[in-house]
Amino acid sequence: MGGRSVQSVTQQENREQPPAKKSLWTLFWVMFKIGAFTFGGGWSIVAQVDREFVQKRGWITSQELVDFTTVGRSLPGVMVINTAVLFGRSTAGIIGALVAAVGVAMPSVITIAVITVCYDAVAHNPLVARAMRGVRAAVIPIILGALFSLRKASLVNRFSYLVAAAAFVVSLFTGVSAILVVASGAALGLLLRGGRGRDLP
Repeated sequence: MGGRSVQSVTQQENREQPPAKKSLWTLFWVMFKIGAFTFGGGWSIVAQVDREFVQKRGWITSQELVDFTTVGRSLPGVMVINTAVLFGRSTAGIIGALVAAVGVAMPSVITIAVITVCYDAVAHNPLVARAMRGVRAAVIPIILGALFSLRKASLVNRFSYLVAAAAFVVSLFTGVSAILVVASGAALGLLLRGGRGRDLP
């Protein structure tokens, strides 16, 4: 009993710890690092933002990250930039949105500039091709880890599991756009909620 009590008190203290102080420099630098290691498509940013700003600094919640990712994926443009803008806006307003967008995009701009200069040397280099195949393979467990971490904020009842399963099937086996899939999920949530403010089982 004593051990369990101590553990419960420790967990409560960890939950009550205030989030780390927010600063534009921290926002820029961490987003710069995230941009430098975002391989394998936009979904890999989710795992890094979750680790850096949800778990480590407590700037946002898992639910907020899910919302930013959903909207960022649905909007026109690059998912990474969209998600960064939404996150930065929630953290430090319009300036934060600009800082986050510039921070996450700058590594790609620098990399493309260097590759453009050295394109002939790396375009058909077999070592570069093999390295990129390894990077793409390594990104998969990172993305899956982020999905596992965020599932508690998204899959909260039977209804959410059904919507997730239906969206997965539609996205995988049809050519329906992500915008329509997300909009359909929102519509189902509104219609089946019943208009009484009650959560579905």
